[in-house]
Amino acid sequence: MIESVGFVMPHWFYWGWLAVMPLIFIAWGNAQKVIPDVPYLDDAGPVERALDWISDRSGLFVALWSVNAVFAYTYEVTARYLFNMPTIWVHESSFLLFGMQYMLGGAYGLLHGSHVRVDVIYTRLTRRTQAAIDVFTSVFFFIFVIAMCTTGARFFTESLAMDERSVETWQIQYWPVKGMMLLGAILIVLAGIARLIKDIRIFEKSLKSEAQA
Repeated sequence: MIESVGFVMPHWFYWGWLAVMPLIFIAWGNAQKVIPDVPYLDDAGPVERALDWISDRSGLFVALWSVNAVFAYTYEVTARYLFNMPTIWVHESSFLLFGMQYMLGGAYGLLHGSHVRVDVIYTRLTRRTQAAIDVFTSVFFFIFVIAMCTTGARFFTESLAMDERSVETWQIQYWPVKGMMLLGAILIVLAGIARLIKDIRIFEKSLKSEAQA
């Protein structure tokens, strides 16, 4: 029989730690020179470089959150089975963390080409044709992500106005999570802009090369 509940993490510490912890790891990684460089194109302009840096580092930032889940579940198992003091927050804190990772990792995935797509025909095309197709389909991409932005903004403002919290015992705030939906959509828009600029440049370069030939 469960006799008592163990330590309950304060809400302010949870949100504060998620904001600070990746910065500590990134600073350490930069000092040790173990963080890979951002994959800039050789002829990338300052706009693409800035946007690619944001996409890459935002993905790295949220990826480091996974370390917290390892320690949190280790603490939960130890507290529950050795001291009979289960937590009321570990599971919820972890699935919220992974949900926010999913929402914020889209820009990183777009930069590194890790989103799922059908490449049976696309990969057989010339780079110029690929760029032309990407420019054309970017219209649909931006319609989708702008809809994500407007929906995320509505969810966030409504949640903040009512101080929405979880129905579980921990009662963690949900409006920061809804805010991550909006931020993730904005990051994807920025990554899409960088991708569109690159595709236009590739298409223009191929036209110039043909004209010179």
